[in-house]
Amino acid sequence: MIKDGFMYIAALIFIAGILVCLPRIFKGRVARKFFDFAPPIVLIYLGLMVLCTIRLWDLETTAAAYTSVKNPILYGMLFVMLLRCDLKKIIKLGPKMLIGFFTATFSIGLGFVLSYAIFHNAMGEESWKALGALCGSWMGGGGNMLAIQAALDVDEATMAYALVLDSICATIYVMFLLWAIGHHERFNRWTKADTSIIDSVGASLEEEARANTKPLVWQNILILLGAGLLVSAISHELGVIINSRLGFFDKTTWTVLIVTALGVLFALTPFGKLKGTEEVSNAMLYIVIALIASRADLSSIGKAHVWLVAGLVILLIHVLIMVILAKLLKIDLFTCCVASLANIGGTATAPVLAGTYSSALVPVGIIMALLGYVVGTGGGLVVAQLMSYFG
Repeated sequence: MIKDGFMYIAALIFIAGILVCLPRIFKGRVARKFFDFAPPIVLIYLGLMVLCTIRLWDLETTAAAYTSVKNPILYGMLFVMLLRCDLKKIIKLGPKMLIGFFTATFSIGLGFVLSYAIFHNAMGEESWKALGALCGSWMGGGGNMLAIQAALDVDEATMAYALVLDSICATIYVMFLLWAIGHHERFNRWTKADTSIIDSVGASLEEEARANTKPLVWQNILILLGAGLLVSAISHELGVIINSRLGFFDKTTWTVLIVTALGVLFALTPFGKLKGTEEVSNAMLYIVIALIASRADLSSIGKAHVWLVAGLVILLIHVLIMVILAKLLKIDLFTCCVASLANIGGTATAPVLAGTYSSALVPVGIIMALLGYVVGTGGGLVVAQLMSYFG
């Protein structure tokens, strides 16, 4: 069992490196079909979840290492990804993103109420309070959950079950969306969605990238990596300072806002034209995914099976409503997935999902996720009140 923090981080990066290389090693017809169904990003999630469950590393002794590197690398990744963004083209995406977001919010709330109506007798008294706090997190983020937990005075023992539900179900759902986004063409044909605007945004930026024929040099990698981590560190410090004076957003939200602003600003300068932004941001992306997956301990399923089933029912209701909406309004899969994960995953994962489709569309994931912080606390309290009628 790995107990050293540095060994834990090194092992995660090495395992992720092996898994992303598999499609280059195995190139047969069967291998191609397998990797179409389970691309490396999904294999990283699944593989590291299994390794976490069998205790390849100690979750307690490696927690400090995880906490110290996960968010800093995430913020750095966002900054480097944002260097490729073109806000003028992103604005053209239109109002369907907002429709998708608020439909996702509503369907999540409905899923909590219906699921609790089914399972409340088996979940224990006042379990609606913990689920209400979790609903705030799934509509917004961790800050919303803590606010609702305090408002409803949720005890830690009950909250632990909600956290197990969150850890397992949300992680599996992220893995599912990362798989699904790879099949966007088939889904979009079924919904008859017009993806010309989104595709043109991505294609335009890809064409600009190809037009840059300058070779990728190691100096670019070093400066981009250093800039990303420096911006991450500075933004975190500023986020803490601003949060102490303006408390309506938590420090994580302020940090993300600052990183976003700096990324968009530097994208307008010659620094944004440096070759290597895609390569560096992709490397950081897979490291972040490996870190997130490495904390999903599947062994807790037996201790909270009713809660986990309830969580899966919530996600099922949410997905069904999103699919129906997509069919009726001819919405593309990218919009559905990012709107969904902007609620459930927040700023930690929505930009990651957007980046797997096109790194130029990362700002969409960030903006959508930040909307969740506005509605998360109020939405979670409303849903908790509705669930209380069953309790």
